[in-house]
Amino acid sequence: MRIYAVPPFLLPAPSRIVGTLVSRFSLIWPDALVTFGEMAGGLIFGVAAGIAAALLMAATPLIERALGPLLVITQALPVFAIAPLLVIWLGFGLASKLAMAGLIIFFPVSTTFLEGLRRTDENLIDLARLNHASRRDILLLIRVPAALPALGSGLRVAAASAPIGAIIGEWVGSSSGLGLMMLHANARMQTDMVFAGLTVLVVFSIALWGLVGILSRRLVFWAPDTL
Repeated sequence: MRIYAVPPFLLPAPSRIVGTLVSRFSLIWPDALVTFGEMAGGLIFGVAAGIAAALLMAATPLIERALGPLLVITQALPVFAIAPLLVIWLGFGLASKLAMAGLIIFFPVSTTFLEGLRRTDENLIDLARLNHASRRDILLLIRVPAALPALGSGLRVAAASAPIGAIIGEWVGSSSGLGLMMLHANARMQTDMVFAGLTVLVVFSIALWGLVGILSRRLVFWAPDTL
């Protein structure tokens, strides 16, 4: 930045960003914890809803035909159009941020897990039926374990998407969080604070993505190369 004489308010030097992180740590950290809690909570909420939806659709074709279009709708609607509605319905607190993050995470988890359930080896299912296994036993004991590698891949995609919902929710309406902090800093042309917030957000995202990857490999220990 110094070589090309770019003004700091346009693009601050890395040293300036690091200095801001250090000097304003006490201001950034509380907001960072709020955003990380929204990311983690949204991930848990979205994953739980996605797994439940995939299991329901795999168990009952009628439910799959009913919920299938809804999955597409959740991704087709612009997130910036949904976020203000969630704030109106759920308020400015944590609930609207969890719902926003969960909505974004829901699609990759449900679709990848459902695809894994569909691709279960038919020979295993036929063998289970020959041994008089019930539909529930086939689903829980054969199809779910076979679909876990696909679920693991979906979880990693979901972890990478978790910050999007949290930050957008904070931009639309919030009293704290990195998104609100960066919004205010941008309005004051404090670009170093914006980049400091982005740096913390990137660190959190990588940490969450790595943690989900480790847990996925532990969960699907027999097929680590698929994750």
